[in-house]
Amino acid sequence: MSEFKVASRYAKSLIDLAKEQNALEAIHGDMLQVIDVIKSNSNLRAVLKNPIIKLDKKSNILKAIFGAKAHAAVISFFDLLVKKGRAGVIYATAKEFVSEYNREKGIVEASVVSAVPLSKEHQNEIISLIKKDYGNEVILTNEVNPDLIGGFILRVGDKQVDTSIASQLNKLEQHLSE
Repeated sequence: MSEFKVASRYAKSLIDLAKEQNALEAIHGDMLQVIDVIKSNSNLRAVLKNPIIKLDKKSNILKAIFGAKAHAAVISFFDLLVKKGRAGVIYATAKEFVSEYNREKGIVEASVVSAVPLSKEHQNEIISLIKKDYGNEVILTNEVNPDLIGGFILRVGDKQVDTSIASQLNKLEQHLSE
């Protein structure tokens, strides 16, 4: 089974548990922290995915990092994943948890890649356009890629709008070469 499917199933289970314990917001905050810590620490990622490292050692590492701060259900959940030999999917599960949480709350995640950082005014304009089409709340991230020359690439869910000059030049080049 793919990592995505496994992570998705565990994330849905954790969402159900969080609702049952009326701790959805607390566990959501913990999952955001887990994503940040694992994303920024390649050694931790390697340890969690390494099948040679003993399960109790992985469990102790997770407790040392998150034990004092995280909700008890999160620590128990990590123990379960480690015991089942699924410590390597903790990061993917945390990301899926956040995605599932956002779906439940009607929150839309969007990213815009631009040649230069967008001003607050432009970000707010993009957010308001997305809200018209998708609904409630929008979380917008802005990445900078100077190779775009100008314009932007907007991704919302599985849709993408590419207005970059680099893309237009590539299309023109393809058209002229035909």
